[in-house]
Amino acid sequence: MRVTFADPSALIPGFQETHDDQILLYPYRPVEWQPVHTVYVPADRFDAGTTREWGDAALESFRRHLSEGDLAAILGTTPGVSPGAGEDLAGAVHGRVAAKLAREPVEDLRIDFEDGYGTRPEEEDGHVSAAAKAVVTMHAAGTLPRRWGLRVKSFSDGDPVRALRTLDGFLTGVTERAGHLPDGFVVTFPKVLMREYLHQFVDFLDTLEDGLGLGPNTLRFELQVEAPQTVTMLHAGLTTSLRGRLAAAHFGVFDYTASCGLPPHEQRLDHPACDHARHVMQTVFAGTGVELSDGSLAASPASDDGRDVRALWRRHAELVGRSLTHGFHQGWDMHPSHLVSRYAAVYAFHLSRYGEYARRVRAWEERRDAGEGVMDEPATVKTMAAALRRADLALGTDPTGPADHTERPV
Repeated sequence: MRVTFADPSALIPGFQETHDDQILLYPYRPVEWQPVHTVYVPADRFDAGTTREWGDAALESFRRHLSEGDLAAILGTTPGVSPGAGEDLAGAVHGRVAAKLAREPVEDLRIDFEDGYGTRPEEEDGHVSAAAKAVVTMHAAGTLPRRWGLRVKSFSDGDPVRALRTLDGFLTGVTERAGHLPDGFVVTFPKVLMREYLHQFVDFLDTLEDGLGLGPNTLRFELQVEAPQTVTMLHAGLTTSLRGRLAAAHFGVFDYTASCGLPPHEQRLDHPACDHARHVMQTVFAGTGVELSDGSLAASPASDDGRDVRALWRRHAELVGRSLTHGFHQGWDMHPSHLVSRYAAVYAFHLSRYGEYARRVRAWEERRDAGEGVMDEPATVKTMAAALRRADLALGTDPTGPADHTERPV
């Protein structure tokens, strides 16, 4: 039989429709900037100066308690940092952390009206209005983080009106005062125990968007994965069924481990039960463009003594490094001290292997042996190029593409 290969659709009926579905489900997107953290602040403790206050507190603690030698000791046991990176790396990281805390201490801000805020029906409307006013003040002053938003209450509490009233009041307050919705907004939707809640929330976002005169899909949300029930409802077609409004999936370690029945002392980010949930999230959202974020460490320094502060930084850096090695490039920070260990671990992770990855990518592009017994596969080279791009974005260097990478960040 003679076959004509010019038209795949004629040769394989239904192919084009299947391929179109693939592109819809798994659209190619180059690596883009993603915040390394989300700073979580209860609404009643938030004002226009909060992010700068966090940065000042972190910087003061950093200067008092973290020499380059102390940092080298912390990074020496941090997962994801190449062995033997030593004091040269600590010196490079130390300066970058100080500059970051002074310039941009918070990359992503979430004003919390859920667990961190509690149930306060008589006060919530007032705090919504105050939060909206503070956001507009920050925007006018140029201090609003690149990513920002709020977390509303869960539908699973049985009172969706409270969540929707807060979101409506907040966005109305911001848009009326500012004249528009500043870039970077996202809303966090917690404790999703029923799949239908997601679609009901998306329907409300449609209505709210129209009422505020916003462009299509301006209002996007983050799904919090905080219960086994949420893990079981994740599936490949979820992003398309939510009409492009799902921006990210954030893991909630404490609610999740509690829902699994773990004892209090085992409610930790590095528990195997958490690994399972994160790996399901990775599997479901791979290739969809949905960002992933890990959870938090619910601890602050036991005292202002340097040993206690550094112990907290060591534990937090360990968890941040572990998240990075698992492919989660973002996490939640709950205390100003976390900013120090967050940026230190992230910068060390990227810097410690930057030169190696750059050399191997260049060798591949030049079709020569990378040396040192390494035989890179195309998938590995693609991953290294993406890692270099992500490093440039996280470090604030000029991202110019894989072929132009050098060891300049170090």
